[in-house]
Amino acid sequence: MIKVFCFCGACSKWRGGSIPLVRTSLLSTPTVGLRRHYFNGDGDFRSAECIELLKQADIVVTNPPFSLFTDYIGQLAKYEKNFLILGNKNAVTYKDVFQLFKENKLWIGVTPMSREIYFDVNQDFIAESLAKNRNRTIVARDGKYMARSPSIWFTNLDHKKRHEELILYKKYSSEEYPKYDNYDAIEVGKTECIPEDYDGIMGVPITFLDKYNPEQFEIVGCSYNYGRPKEWSENVDMNPVVNGKNIYKRFFIRRRKEA
Repeated sequence: MIKVFCFCGACSKWRGGSIPLVRTSLLSTPTVGLRRHYFNGDGDFRSAECIELLKQADIVVTNPPFSLFTDYIGQLAKYEKNFLILGNKNAVTYKDVFQLFKENKLWIGVTPMSREIYFDVNQDFIAESLAKNRNRTIVARDGKYMARSPSIWFTNLDHKKRHEELILYKKYSSEEYPKYDNYDAIEVGKTECIPEDYDGIMGVPITFLDKYNPEQFEIVGCSYNYGRPKEWSENVDMNPVVNGKNIYKRFFIRRRKEA
Protein backbone atom coordinates (compact mmCIF):
# COMPACT_ATOMS: atom_id res chain seq x y z
CA MET A 1 0.00 0.00 0.00
CA ILE A 2 1.32 3.43 -0.96
CA LYS A 3 0.41 6.43 1.16
CA VAL A 4 0.10 9.75 -0.61
CA PHE A 5 -0.39 12.92 1.44
CA CYS A 6 -2.02 15.87 -0.30
CA PHE A 7 -1.63 19.12 1.61
CA CYS A 8 -3.89 22.09 1.00
CA GLY A 9 -1.10 24.66 0.98
CA ALA A 10 -3.39 27.59 0.15
CA CYS A 11 -5.03 27.48 3.59
CA SER A 12 -2.13 26.69 5.91
CA LYS A 13 -0.22 28.76 8.42
CA TRP A 14 1.02 31.37 5.98
CA ARG A 15 -2.63 32.16 5.25
CA GLY A 16 -3.87 31.59 8.80
CA GLY A 17 -5.95 28.91 10.47
CA SER A 18 -5.92 25.13 10.57
CA ILE A 19 -5.94 23.21 7.32
CA PRO A 20 -7.51 19.97 6.19
CA LEU A 21 -5.21 17.17 5.15
CA VAL A 22 -6.47 14.52 2.78
CA ARG A 23 -4.64 11.25 3.10
CA THR A 24 -5.06 8.96 0.12
CA SER A 25 -4.11 5.28 0.25
CA LEU A 26 -3.49 3.84 -3.18
CA LEU A 27 -4.16 0.12 -3.02
CA SER A 28 -3.44 -2.69 -5.46
CA THR A 29 -7.20 -2.71 -6.13
CA PRO A 30 -9.20 0.16 -7.66
CA THR A 31 -10.35 1.10 -4.16
CA VAL A 32 -9.00 4.44 -2.95
CA GLY A 33 -9.41 5.33 0.71
CA LEU A 34 -9.84 8.97 1.65
CA ARG A 35 -9.66 10.44 5.11
CA ARG A 36 -9.77 14.09 6.08
CA HIS A 37 -7.61 15.03 9.01
CA TYR A 38 -7.55 18.40 10.81
CA PHE A 39 -4.34 19.48 12.49
CA ASN A 40 -4.28 20.22 16.18
CA GLY A 41 -1.81 23.03 15.53
CA ASP A 42 -1.57 25.65 12.80
CA GLY A 43 -0.53 23.33 9.96
CA ASP A 44 3.01 24.67 9.54
CA PHE A 45 4.91 22.03 7.57
CA ARG A 46 7.89 22.53 9.90
CA SER A 47 5.88 21.63 13.02
CA ALA A 48 6.43 18.31 14.80
CA GLU A 49 2.86 17.29 13.95
CA CYS A 50 3.36 17.74 10.21
CA ILE A 51 6.78 16.12 10.26
CA GLU A 52 5.31 13.01 11.88
CA LEU A 53 2.76 12.81 9.07
CA LEU A 54 5.49 13.40 6.51
CA LYS A 55 7.45 10.44 7.85
CA GLN A 56 4.48 8.17 7.08
CA ALA A 57 4.13 9.33 3.47
CA ASP A 58 5.61 7.54 0.48
CA ILE A 59 4.83 10.35 -1.98
CA VAL A 60 4.08 14.03 -1.31
CA VAL A 61 2.07 16.07 -3.82
CA THR A 62 1.48 19.74 -3.08
CA ASN A 63 1.87 23.38 -4.10
CA PRO A 64 4.03 24.99 -1.40
CA PRO A 65 4.18 28.79 -1.09
CA PHE A 66 6.90 30.10 -3.41
CA SER A 67 8.47 32.16 -0.63
CA LEU A 68 9.13 28.99 1.38
CA PHE A 69 10.00 26.74 -1.54
CA THR A 70 13.66 26.26 -0.59
CA ASP A 71 12.78 25.36 2.99
CA TYR A 72 10.08 22.96 1.87
CA ILE A 73 12.08 21.09 -0.73
CA GLY A 74 14.99 20.92 1.72
CA GLN A 75 12.71 19.18 4.20
CA LEU A 76 11.60 16.65 1.58
CA ALA A 77 15.24 15.93 0.73
CA LYS A 78 16.16 15.59 4.40
CA TYR A 79 13.50 12.93 4.97
CA GLU A 80 14.25 11.29 1.60
CA LYS A 81 10.66 11.50 0.36
CA ASN A 82 9.38 11.01 -3.15
CA PHE A 83 7.52 14.11 -4.26
CA LEU A 84 5.78 16.00 -7.04
CA ILE A 85 5.41 19.68 -6.24
CA LEU A 86 4.69 22.93 -8.07
CA GLY A 87 7.13 25.80 -7.89
CA ASN A 88 8.20 28.96 -9.68
CA LYS A 89 10.46 28.10 -12.63
CA ASN A 90 13.07 30.60 -11.39
CA ALA A 91 13.59 28.37 -8.35
CA VAL A 92 15.99 26.27 -10.45
CA THR A 93 18.59 28.98 -9.78
CA TYR A 94 18.20 29.01 -5.98
CA LYS A 95 21.39 27.82 -4.29
CA ASP A 96 20.03 24.77 -2.47
CA VAL A 97 17.64 23.84 -5.28
CA PHE A 98 20.40 24.05 -7.89
CA GLN A 99 22.60 21.77 -5.80
CA LEU A 100 19.87 19.10 -5.84
CA PHE A 101 19.70 19.39 -9.64
CA LYS A 102 23.46 19.09 -9.87
CA GLU A 103 23.47 15.97 -7.68
CA ASN A 104 20.59 14.43 -9.69
CA LYS A 105 18.35 14.37 -6.64
CA LEU A 106 15.80 16.67 -8.30
CA TRP A 107 14.59 17.31 -11.82
CA ILE A 108 11.77 18.91 -13.79
CA GLY A 109 8.56 17.04 -14.48
CA VAL A 110 6.98 16.95 -17.91
CA THR A 111 6.00 20.65 -17.90
CA PRO A 112 8.58 22.55 -20.03
CA MET A 113 10.15 25.69 -18.56
CA SER A 114 9.45 27.43 -21.85
CA ARG A 115 5.70 27.16 -21.30
CA GLU A 116 3.23 28.47 -18.75
CA ILE A 117 0.75 26.57 -16.60
CA TYR A 118 -2.88 27.70 -16.84
CA PHE A 119 -5.46 27.45 -14.06
CA ASP A 120 -9.23 27.75 -14.05
CA VAL A 121 -10.27 30.82 -12.04
CA ASN A 122 -13.57 32.30 -10.95
CA GLN A 123 -15.04 35.64 -12.00
CA ASP A 124 -14.11 37.34 -8.73
CA PHE A 125 -10.43 36.50 -9.26
CA ILE A 126 -10.58 37.82 -12.83
CA ALA A 127 -12.25 41.06 -11.76
CA GLU A 128 -9.77 41.63 -8.93
CA SER A 129 -6.78 40.96 -11.19
CA LEU A 130 -8.00 43.34 -13.85
CA ALA A 131 -8.77 46.01 -11.25
CA LYS A 132 -5.19 45.79 -9.96
CA ASN A 133 -3.74 45.88 -13.49
CA ARG A 134 -2.60 42.29 -13.23
CA ASN A 135 -4.16 41.58 -16.61
CA ARG A 136 -0.99 39.83 -17.82
CA THR A 137 -1.84 36.97 -15.48
CA ILE A 138 -5.31 36.57 -17.04
CA VAL A 139 -5.51 35.14 -20.55
CA ALA A 140 -8.28 33.99 -22.84
CA ARG A 141 -7.74 30.34 -23.60
CA ASP A 142 -10.11 27.81 -25.17
CA GLY A 143 -12.97 30.30 -25.03
CA LYS A 144 -12.65 31.21 -21.34
CA TYR A 145 -10.49 33.24 -19.00
CA MET A 146 -7.70 31.44 -17.19
CA ALA A 147 -4.85 32.45 -14.89
CA ARG A 148 -1.31 32.08 -16.17
CA SER A 149 1.45 31.10 -13.76
CA PRO A 150 5.24 30.82 -14.23
CA SER A 151 5.14 27.42 -12.54
CA ILE A 152 6.63 24.04 -13.34
CA TRP A 153 6.59 20.62 -11.71
CA PHE A 154 9.57 19.65 -9.58
CA THR A 155 10.03 15.98 -8.75
CA ASN A 156 12.39 13.15 -7.90
CA LEU A 157 10.07 10.57 -9.46
CA ASP A 158 11.63 9.11 -12.56
CA HIS A 159 9.85 9.53 -15.90
CA LYS A 160 10.52 8.62 -19.51
CA LYS A 161 11.13 12.16 -20.75
CA ARG A 162 14.12 12.53 -18.43
CA HIS A 163 15.98 9.79 -20.33
CA GLU A 164 15.27 10.97 -23.87
CA GLU A 165 18.53 11.69 -25.65
CA LEU A 166 18.94 15.17 -27.08
CA ILE A 167 19.81 14.81 -30.76
CA LEU A 168 22.95 16.87 -31.47
CA TYR A 169 23.70 17.91 -35.02
CA LYS A 170 25.86 21.05 -34.84
CA LYS A 171 29.66 21.04 -35.24
CA TYR A 172 31.90 23.14 -33.03
CA SER A 173 33.65 26.17 -34.45
CA SER A 174 35.30 29.01 -32.57
CA GLU A 175 33.42 31.52 -34.72
CA GLU A 176 29.97 30.18 -33.88
CA TYR A 177 30.75 29.30 -30.25
CA PRO A 178 32.87 32.07 -28.70
CA LYS A 179 34.56 31.59 -25.35
CA TYR A 180 33.59 33.75 -22.41
CA ASP A 181 35.89 36.64 -21.65
CA ASN A 182 36.28 35.62 -18.04
CA TYR A 183 36.43 31.81 -17.99
CA ASP A 184 37.20 28.73 -20.05
CA ALA A 185 33.83 27.73 -21.47
CA ILE A 186 31.94 28.35 -24.69
CA GLU A 187 28.65 30.18 -25.06
CA VAL A 188 25.75 28.14 -26.46
CA GLY A 189 22.76 30.43 -26.91
CA LYS A 190 20.17 27.71 -27.52
CA THR A 191 19.91 24.19 -26.14
CA GLU A 192 19.27 22.72 -29.58
CA CYS A 193 22.59 24.22 -30.76
CA ILE A 194 24.81 22.27 -28.35
CA PRO A 195 27.70 20.98 -30.53
CA GLU A 196 28.07 17.22 -30.82
CA ASP A 197 31.87 17.28 -30.92
CA TYR A 198 32.84 19.58 -28.02
CA ASP A 199 33.91 17.93 -24.78
CA GLY A 200 34.69 21.00 -22.70
CA ILE A 201 32.44 23.11 -20.49
CA MET A 202 29.54 24.90 -22.17
CA GLY A 203 27.25 27.66 -20.93
CA VAL A 204 23.61 27.02 -21.81
CA PRO A 205 20.28 28.72 -20.97
CA ILE A 206 18.56 27.50 -17.81
CA THR A 207 15.78 26.14 -20.03
CA PHE A 208 18.31 23.42 -20.88
CA LEU A 209 16.75 21.56 -17.96
CA ASP A 210 13.80 20.77 -20.23
CA LYS A 211 16.14 18.51 -22.23
CA TYR A 212 18.53 17.43 -19.49
CA ASN A 213 19.39 13.75 -19.68
CA PRO A 214 21.82 12.80 -16.85
CA GLU A 215 23.23 9.96 -18.93
CA GLN A 216 24.13 12.39 -21.73
CA PHE A 217 25.24 15.50 -19.84
CA GLU A 218 26.74 16.53 -16.51
CA ILE A 219 25.84 19.79 -14.77
CA VAL A 220 29.11 21.21 -13.45
CA GLY A 221 28.00 24.64 -12.26
CA CYS A 222 26.05 27.82 -12.92
CA SER A 223 26.85 31.50 -13.31
CA TYR A 224 26.28 32.32 -9.66
CA ASN A 225 29.09 32.34 -7.10
CA TYR A 226 27.62 29.32 -5.34
CA GLY A 227 27.68 27.39 -8.64
CA ARG A 228 31.35 27.90 -9.44
CA PRO A 229 32.77 24.78 -11.17
CA LYS A 230 35.57 23.23 -9.13
CA GLU A 231 38.08 23.83 -11.94
CA TRP A 232 37.67 27.61 -11.78
CA SER A 233 39.54 30.03 -9.55
CA GLU A 234 37.78 31.84 -6.72
CA ASN A 235 38.89 35.10 -8.37
CA VAL A 236 36.79 34.51 -11.48
CA ASP A 237 33.79 36.83 -11.88
CA MET A 238 30.86 34.47 -12.44
CA ASN A 239 28.83 36.91 -14.55
CA PRO A 240 29.11 35.48 -18.09
CA VAL A 241 30.64 37.96 -20.55
CA VAL A 242 31.26 37.52 -24.30
CA ASN A 243 33.18 40.22 -26.19
CA GLY A 244 32.49 42.67 -23.39
CA LYS A 245 28.74 41.97 -23.38
CA ASN A 246 26.97 40.53 -20.35
CA ILE A 247 25.04 37.34 -21.07
CA TYR A 248 21.95 36.17 -19.19
CA LYS A 249 22.53 33.61 -16.42
CA ARG A 250 23.78 30.24 -17.58
CA PHE A 251 24.08 26.66 -16.44
CA PHE A 252 27.45 25.07 -17.17
CA ILE A 253 27.38 21.58 -18.57
CA ARG A 254 29.68 19.01 -20.12
CA ARG A 255 28.95 16.06 -22.36
CA ARG A 256 29.56 12.74 -20.69
CA LYS A 257 32.37 10.90 -22.40
CA GLU A 258 30.31 7.75 -22.79
CA ALA A 259 27.45 9.69 -24.44
